[in-house]
Amino acid sequence: MEIAVEYCGLCHSDISILNNDWGLSRYPVIPGHEAVGRIVAAGDYVKGLQIGQRVGVGWRVDSCMHCHECMTGNHNLCPEVAATIVGHHGGFADRLRAHWAWTFPLPDALDISSAGPLLCGGITVFAPLLTYGVKPTDRVGIVGIGGLGHLALKFANAWGCEVTAFTSSMSKTEALRGMGAHRIVSSRDNAEIFKVAGSLDFLLITVNTPLDWTALLKTLKPNGRMHVVGAVLEPMPIAAFDLIMRQKSVSGSPTGGPAAISAMLDFAARHGIAAQVEHFPLNRVNDAIEHLAAGKARYRVVLDVA
Repeated sequence: MEIAVEYCGLCHSDISILNNDWGLSRYPVIPGHEAVGRIVAAGDYVKGLQIGQRVGVGWRVDSCMHCHECMTGNHNLCPEVAATIVGHHGGFADRLRAHWAWTFPLPDALDISSAGPLLCGGITVFAPLLTYGVKPTDRVGIVGIGGLGHLALKFANAWGCEVTAFTSSMSKTEALRGMGAHRIVSSRDNAEIFKVAGSLDFLLITVNTPLDWTALLKTLKPNGRMHVVGAVLEPMPIAAFDLIMRQKSVSGSPTGGPAAISAMLDFAARHGIAAQVEHFPLNRVNDAIEHLAAGKARYRVVLDVA
């Protein structure tokens, strides 16, 4: 598929690839993996999509389509899966190409100007709800209320969960309640964290900085799970007995496969879930990158391309 890009989100992952923080960048880099636009060209074997249709492309643009992972719906775990901005030209451009299976029709109810971040940030926090069978009766904690975390609040609330937000900025309290938090805890105050000990079924870590993992694990009930989607680069020291004694789990995940992304887009459209975004024109991309890197974004940045 060839897509004429109209909007493209700017994500921390773009900055990580620009700076080679993860050691996998391939230069030159054209970032942008939260792209929204219209199909302008299609190959002979494209299925279910038409020229002129409005679609989105996220972190992945291709996978082998024949391995066990692809055949079982976990295309994002394919050993040959291709990242949109690693060895491939991303969405900070007039045109973007992707395999049709990784090109997603956008529900009419979504505002296209803010839909881009759903294709990376949105699926990153939505997929664990599906993968680990989080129930509407569960109590869910979200650690870090930024680009990922604010979407996690909205999804978990709409999922039916009681949601606790762990934030380093208690000045956001009213805003976080508006996004779906039922309870707000300072992530910098262990005394506050210990007050919610043993209360959570699922704890989602969306930050990329080291935390007091022992204190956070104590917030979980027996059989509770701490799940990591923030790219914490330092090792996470976790004592075996903190897991064994109450049968707790620690896990992590990337974004999600095509079926999960389609389900997430439908869920977002049904419940009116959208990222809170700030817009920059593409010709001010360097200003946008500086704004995001400085931690000033509230809460996602979108570049207006067309």
